[in-house]
Amino acid sequence: MAIKILGISGSLRKQSYNLSALKAARQLVPADATLDIYDIAGLPLFNQDEEQNPTPKVKDFKASIRAADAILFAVPEYNYSIAGVLKNAIDVASRPYGDSAWAGKPAAVMGASVGVLGTSRAQYHLRQCFVFLNMQPVQQPEVLIRECANKFDAEGNLTDDAAKKLIGTLLANLVALAKKK
Repeated sequence: MAIKILGISGSLRKQSYNLSALKAARQLVPADATLDIYDIAGLPLFNQDEEQNPTPKVKDFKASIRAADAILFAVPEYNYSIAGVLKNAIDVASRPYGDSAWAGKPAAVMGASVGVLGTSRAQYHLRQCFVFLNMQPVQQPEVLIRECANKFDAEGNLTDDAAKKLIGTLLANLVALAKKK
């Protein structure tokens, strides 16, 4: 049976480099796996007063996470951290307490940025969240697509062979971790 990977971009922008990186990953996924991309646009802001009455979008998101064998995050970096929309998506899918869709999921992280550090700080902040979420992160390789405006073409296709190789290795490691589960 193929390993089902759920890809989540931490950006809502339609031409996001991180969404483009996920689309590239779909082409690089091992033969024994599939990668579906989930659009987090439309998730409501987390409100603990409403966590017992999830919207249809929240129910669908949590069901998609639960149906996946592994998660691949593509993380932009905003103000030295993860984007608010990604943190919100993590929060809505982890609540109410005791009903987290993330628990036990193998996870991998990559990110694309126009800056020189390639989302390194955001990736580390996301990994901190994995501790409480009880997710199993792939540690290597780190996929930090820096100065990414030069690594994607006008249609959003990844053109950098080194980044493709790293993404391919990351996916292979994620699939191997998911198979151990």
